[in-house]
Amino acid sequence: MIDLPAADRCRYDLVSLGEVLWRLDPRDVPLARVRDSVRVFQGGGETNVACGVSATFGLRATVLTALVADDIGRNIANQLAELGVDTGRIVWWDTARAGGPHSTDAKGTVHNGMSVTFAGKGVLPSETLYYRAHTAASRLTPHDFDVRGLFAGDGARVFNTGGIFTLIGAHTADTAIAAAQAARAAGTFVVADLNYRSKVEPDRERARRINRRLIPNIDFLVGNDSDLGDALGYDTPDGDDRFEPWLERYRATIERVAADYPGLGLIGTQWRGAHDADAVSWGAVLYETAARRWYVAPVRERVHIADRTGGGDSFTAGVLSALLQGHDLQQAVEWGAAHGILVQSTPGDTTMVRQEQVIAEAERVRRGGGVKAAR
Repeated sequence: MIDLPAADRCRYDLVSLGEVLWRLDPRDVPLARVRDSVRVFQGGGETNVACGVSATFGLRATVLTALVADDIGRNIANQLAELGVDTGRIVWWDTARAGGPHSTDAKGTVHNGMSVTFAGKGVLPSETLYYRAHTAASRLTPHDFDVRGLFAGDGARVFNTGGIFTLIGAHTADTAIAAAQAARAAGTFVVADLNYRSKVEPDRERARRINRRLIPNIDFLVGNDSDLGDALGYDTPDGDDRFEPWLERYRATIERVAADYPGLGLIGTQWRGAHDADAVSWGAVLYETAARRWYVAPVRERVHIADRTGGGDSFTAGVLSALLQGHDLQQAVEWGAAHGILVQSTPGDTTMVRQEQVIAEAERVRRGGGVKAAR
């Protein structure tokens, strides 16, 4: 069983450190042809977890990130606040060249990050473009947050970061590692998702060097077989893409990771079998290293989805929210799987569902039932 700090001794249930982007969504039109009807969301690999924990599960979450104080930055912060996330710890960059470490101009020398995601349709795959080379979050350093005061003073039950944030800037890896070390020293449960993106860092060896420094400071590692290969150097043999054969190969890889990093208490991931851009099969697993025990969620076959982005982050949010509410690891993996597929059933990176819908979906798939209309 996972031991978490008591809620009444902590200001936050979860703290997430990472970059948050302004996401433009052209709906069902490929990027090169889009002209109108573009939706605006926010999202980021690490901050998506805070949004799920707060908005769906009603827990206390905050984000450690940086934004430029223009209307795009305020739009992002407003969206986070609407989801119940505490935005009081955001580092704001002024655009008036006022001096100091967080001051820039109004022409975008330092800017808010942006992604443009076409969700895909049929045999046209999902496609994301990133504009994040000079973002405020990429300039973060270990000096930008009082992590000792946060974790040892205010208190947080869980700290979450990930492999996207560690790779986006010259000092972001050091920032994540310093925060993880301060969190662990205060007794906070530390989580990191490898979440490797070649568009963020094409140099896999750099990613591996950074992750090998980060992992000794965490308790729960999230990563699928491709993440473990690209971002950590553990190869999983290719083979049958169905869930059961995949799980057998993944088990062997995870057991190697657990042996090499004995400080890890939990390792897991969601599994996605994509049939086309509109339909996936979906599963999830957790491995408890001390007990050498696997927990497996029921597999969903050929579920039609609206948006592939954010499913893995929502898996993590579901697992953590179950644990934060005192549930066991089997329920945690089932909540993670349910939340992940439900988030993909709505547009955007982050959640548009409630906890009772997560519980109902976990129960539905456990019983093998269909989806009925609510009238």
